[in-house]
Order: sequence, then C-alpha cells, then structure tokens
Amino acid sequence: MSDLAEPFPNRRRRRLFASVAALALVSSGAVGGAMITYANPARAAAVVTSDLQAQAVPSFAPIVERVKPAVVSVRVLIENMADSGSEVSHELDKLPPQLKELFKRLEKNGGAQHRQAPRQGMAQGSGFFVSADGYVVTNNHVVEHGKVVTVTTEDGKVLEAKLIGTDPKTDLALLKVLAPGDYPYVSLARDTPKVGDWVVAIGNPFGLGGTVTSGIVSARGRDIGNGPYDDFLQIDAPINKGNSGGPTFNLKGEVVGVNTAIYSPSGGSVGLAFAIPADTVSTVVAALQQGGAVQRGYLGVQIQPVTRDIADSLGLDDASGALVDSALPGTPAADAGVKSGDVITKLNGQPVKDDRDLTRRVGALKPGDKAEIAVLRSGKELALNVALAPLKIEKVAEAVEEPHGGASVLGVLLAPAKPSHGAAGQGVMIARVDPNGPAASKGLSKGDVILEVAGRSVTQPAEVKAGIASAAQDGKKAVLLKIKTAQGALFMAFPLPKA
Repeated sequence: MSDLAEPFPNRRRRRLFASVAALALVSSGAVGGAMITYANPARAAAVVTSDLQAQAVPSFAPIVERVKPAVVSVRVLIENMADSGSEVSHELDKLPPQLKELFKRLEKNGGAQHRQAPRQGMAQGSGFFVSADGYVVTNNHVVEHGKVVTVTTEDGKVLEAKLIGTDPKTDLALLKVLAPGDYPYVSLARDTPKVGDWVVAIGNPFGLGGTVTSGIVSARGRDIGNGPYDDFLQIDAPINKGNSGGPTFNLKGEVVGVNTAIYSPSGGSVGLAFAIPADTVSTVVAALQQGGAVQRGYLGVQIQPVTRDIADSLGLDDASGALVDSALPGTPAADAGVKSGDVITKLNGQPVKDDRDLTRRVGALKPGDKAEIAVLRSGKELALNVALAPLKIEKVAEAVEEPHGGASVLGVLLAPAKPSHGAAGQGVMIARVDPNGPAASKGLSKGDVILEVAGRSVTQPAEVKAGIASAAQDGKKAVLLKIKTAQGALFMAFPLPKA
C-alpha cells in the first residue's frame, strides 16, 4: 500500500516518527555522517537526599499524657489593675465562685476592709512544677503587682501559693505551693534544642486551661528588646495571652523553654512566640530557691557593638567584640586597667561575639568571681584579670547606624570647646552641621563635642582634620571618633574617601 493509500492516522504517525528521528540526529550532533560532540557546561551537583528517611508527623499524645499533670494555671489578684502590666483577664466579680470566695477570705484576713479598696482585677498565666514539694516556675510579668496567688492543677484543685522571688531581668518568677504534697514535676532540658526540632507548648490561653499546641524551634538567640539578657528561643507553636509562664517541651518531655512573649500586630497569635531557654531558667530558679534573688557579676563598663565601620577604623578583620565607651571609676574594669577605646575580645578564653554577648556572660557570673578578659588596644591584645562586683547599674550604648556616602568625611563646622559646653575645655565642638552630610546622618547636632580622633585627644579643629588625614594616609577604611552627645560619650566611625 502506498503512502497515499494509507489511512490518514498511519501517514501522520510515520511523519511524526521521521520528525523525531531527525530531531534525535540534530541533538546528537550528526552532520554528514560525522558525530560532533559538545562539552556540557558545568552544573552544580544535585543535593543528596537519598539517605534521608521520610518520617510521619509524630503523635504528641504520649508526651502530653506524661507531662500535662505538672502544668498549672496561675491566677493572681492584683490591685490598681489599670497600672499593672500583667495580663488582666476579667474583673474579680467575674471569677468562678470557688476562686471568688477564696480571694474574699484572704482579703478579709489581710485586713483589707480597714482601708479604701482600690480597683481590683485578676491576672492569669501559666506555670509548671519543678519539684515534688511544690515549687512552680512562671513569668515575673504574670505575678508582678500581685497580692494573692493561686495555682490550679489539671484535676481542678485550687492551691494557694506564695511568691519566693522574681527576676525581672529575665522575666522569671518562682512560687511555692503552701499545701504540702507530692506533686508531679518536670525536668529542665540540659541540651539546647536545634532549629527545626519539634516542640510542644502547654498552657492556659485566655483562661481555657490545659491547652496543647505544637510547632518547631524556628530560631535561637533572639533579642526582642526586653532587656540586656535577651536570649530567646523563637518557636512557631501558637501561643496566646495566658500562655505566659507555661512550658515548652521537647519530644523527650523535657522543658526547653518558658513561654514569655509573642509577636503580634493584632494581639493574637500569628505564629511567632519567644521562650526563655532552659539553661537560663535553671540558673535563675536555683538562685531564687537559695536567696529569693539573683546575684549577677558587674564589670563596670559602658559598651557598644563593633560595627563594620568601627572595625575598619581599628584595623580589625571581624566586626566582633565589645567596644568600651568608658570604664566607670571605682569599678572592677577600671581597677583592672580597662580603658576607653579598648575592644573586649575574650572572656575567660572564649571569644566575645558582641556587646550583648559580653553582658549576658558577665551577668551569668557571680559577685566575687575572678575573670580574665582580653582587650585589643592599639593593635595589641592584652590580658587583664578582674574580680567582679555585685551588679549595680549597667549601661549598654545603643548601636549606631553607619550610613555611607557624602563627599566630606564629617560635614561639620568645628570650633574649640569651652567649659560651658560640658567638656571641661577639652575637645572640639561641632558648631554647625551640614544637614546632608555624614554627621547629620548619624544624628550628630550642634553642640556635640569631638573628644578623640583615632584614639588621640583633640582640642583644636586642626587636630581633628590632622587625625582624619593621618588615618587616610595609613590606609584605613574609616576613622574612629569619640563624641560627647546629650546621651553621653560614644564612638562613631566615619568612612574615609578612597584614595
């Protein structure tokens, strides 16, 4: 049968086969009977995942069944509720009858009837037993301003509790149930969870009690601006008001964190929650059990982070460590020889990441502890020994934004400083600021005083210019200035123009 006589489908199939064959020849490089090969461009290797075993989502039921009896709801009677930062849920007259009667009796025994009763309310949160004799961990912000505290167990028992101590700096509090008993308790994890690990949170959101949610650890070491010791776990388990003070568990049933805050534009859970790590909880709880307060070591320095520009101005390879604005007179740092302009790079042999890292680690030490700090001064590393004092006042300078650009290094008009400028005749005053210049972009203003340029004191405008020129000749990428502002003295780095 000829092609013309073939049914249409068959002719169409033959032409398709011929086209495919021709395409195969072209793709293989067959031209005139000769085979031409082409080198394939280099490609990244495929990510190897064949050794990973697919796992089903775990059931949390066995863990919850074991640990849930150790989790309690915390209710606190507070006065002047409008002034309280606690999570106020409802008025006293809206309490369950059992709790209302208890609080009325306690108020009467306390002699509250002899004074004008302020506005009262009820704060609520969560907590958990950490010992068989009734110690309960919760958040400080749950119990602050509290007058009477009760905890409610999983089986509905309402127990009176007393406040043993609080640590506002880490937002932790320790309670003790008054009634003797053998209470179920949970342990704090010794190992820090990894990002991606499953976790289970149990608490008392919105007063519902005994609520279980799950998620993963989504980040570690979070600073949410709550205080100098911020080092939170970020978890994505749904956490809401009332969960504060409740535990977050790993899959071994160990407490890896205490829920303390949420990120929420609306006030409800959006999946971002923060928990105090178990190692911090363990240290604070032990201190509160022993003396009702946490004693922290004190170094006595005002510090700020080492930005990239500051690192360049000091000739540092890495933007790490803590830059000393000043060592306060009569403090361990001053006595050990720490000076303004030093960069603290190590504490007890371990590298210091930044100013927050130094603050947390010094705070974890006790008054009287001996410590060795390494400081970088004029390009040389020095080892200094300090004996820490009790914590008094700790100041940490805020990070200074370091925008680049501008034709001038500073963009200011300079004049000698006078005693009336608050610098005791030392330094060079900024008499005028170019609103489009680098100094203005860093927040400097008229009246600020330049005290040092590249580590050298200055008293005349010419010395400022000479110091900047010298840094540029030395090949520095930036020059470091110490400046006295209305907020205090701090260091700022200004990028130098390229030669």
